[in-house]
Amino acid sequence: MLELKAQNVTKHYKEKTAADHISFTLKNGVYGLLGENGAGKTTLLRILCGILMPDKGAVTLDGISIHKMGASYRTLLGYLPQDFGYYPDFTVKRYLLYLASLKALPRERALTRYREMLKLTGLQEEEKRKIKHLSGGMIRRLGIAQALLNDPKILLLDEPTAGLDPKERIRFRNIISSLGHDRLVLLSTHIVSDVANAADRILIMRRGKIIEDQTPDALLQTASGHVWEVTASPQEAEAIQEQFPVCNVRTEGENLRLRILSRTCPSPHASQVQPDLEDAYLYVTENREVC
Repeated sequence: MLELKAQNVTKHYKEKTAADHISFTLKNGVYGLLGENGAGKTTLLRILCGILMPDKGAVTLDGISIHKMGASYRTLLGYLPQDFGYYPDFTVKRYLLYLASLKALPRERALTRYREMLKLTGLQEEEKRKIKHLSGGMIRRLGIAQALLNDPKILLLDEPTAGLDPKERIRFRNIISSLGHDRLVLLSTHIVSDVANAADRILIMRRGKIIEDQTPDALLQTASGHVWEVTASPQEAEAIQEQFPVCNVRTEGENLRLRILSRTCPSPHASQVQPDLEDAYLYVTENREVC
């Protein structure tokens, strides 16, 4: 089993610290890296890929620096950036086989993996189409296919569901869940539902720091007892929103149904409810203001 370790990883951009003394250890399984846009997730993934050098700290695989490993590390790696490069006039087949050659896959192995990736991502019917004629969701699926071509033992995915419709998101989550048993998968996203049912561990990143690193169940426990729901008139709802963090608002006739984060009961008519992962994520990232 591989062990990927970040040790005190730090990266500065002028006056901004994109990665601030980050340390963690990852083994086989699926990990969710959650954080708002600008939290530093992409910078961290680029450091883990070896594309960026940290200003301080190191990334090691089984105790060896990934930069010393060089090409031997890259053979183990699959990476899907937010905006991956492709040639618009290439067909799906030509593009994937071209990338297979760049990854140094033998011809027969390349053809086998190519067919497996088409089936896995549901692109069998599109193999002869030029990429410029694909939908945004199909292009994203193509990106997932190319990241998996070399059957990587370490898979790093940066906002992989961008552009996918709800059905495709479900397909993607099922793919990721099936991959985690024999490899290390790190999925970076700002969408809680992307990792809710797939991740074994969730790392929450804010302003360049990892502020939580827990299992989904442990993360839910942090918000237990702090989530409430209440039905209120628009005027009452406005007053509540001025005092408490509100996770969700929905209309119920002439009233509003509010889901609220609060240590104490926010209204005489409020009832305590079980938190979901989105509640827990908001609880943690709101500077724990409700503590």
